[in-house]
Amino acid sequence: MQRFFTVIGGMGTAATESYVRLLNKRSDAKKDQDYMDYILVNHASVPDRTSYILDHSKPSFYPALLDDIRQQSLLNPDFMVIVCNTAHYFYDQLQAETDVPLLHMPRLAIQTMCDQYPDEQRIGLIATEGTIADGIYTNEIESTGREVVLGDRHVQDMVNELIYTNIKENNRVDGPLFHKILQTMHDDFKVNVIVLGCTELSLAQELAGDHPYTTIDAQSIIVDKTLALGRAFRESEATGKAMLNKMMK
Repeated sequence: MQRFFTVIGGMGTAATESYVRLLNKRSDAKKDQDYMDYILVNHASVPDRTSYILDHSKPSFYPALLDDIRQQSLLNPDFMVIVCNTAHYFYDQLQAETDVPLLHMPRLAIQTMCDQYPDEQRIGLIATEGTIADGIYTNEIESTGREVVLGDRHVQDMVNELIYTNIKENNRVDGPLFHKILQTMHDDFKVNVIVLGCTELSLAQELAGDHPYTTIDAQSIIVDKTLALGRAFRESEATGKAMLNKMMK
């Protein structure tokens, strides 16, 4: 392949399947050749991201992702995307190890949020405890001058149950629980826009999106960005690089 991109996933696999499913569906393909050219790395054995962020005595996930970045860089893709929010903990270190541009999923999500809801000043955030602790989304949101509103221990416990017990352990989405989390954030914490800072939450949004709450779905956004960028590179290298430069700012 001459023009292609690399998707580094498997964190977790069900969420990565959601990304690929949306990417292919939104390609609006009428024949095989209309789909995007890409390599999918489903690195399911990457150590747990939240465990390491909360306790550095646990196995680090950096070496595994560094191997992926180095291996895929040898193939010279146009760009790479990591479909795990918490893995962006090591974004700067990983980008420094390759000349291939690595899209920043949380940053692009918050840029899109600002474009879509410029007047919202209080932004709700639900995510893994690792993402909350390392400030991946908090820093991005606060850099725009907006306030980040987190739930309490009860909300985090519900989020953990949805992500780990329901999706990762039992491979199912508990729609009512997802809706209860969003309702609690909206009603009790008074936020109109809620950032889904975990790809398992994005999977829940895909499969149980029948609710009245406004969400910023980072994985859905990165799907659209990936598709637009892949099409731009297919048109020409110059067109792709011009779009890529805008996304990387």
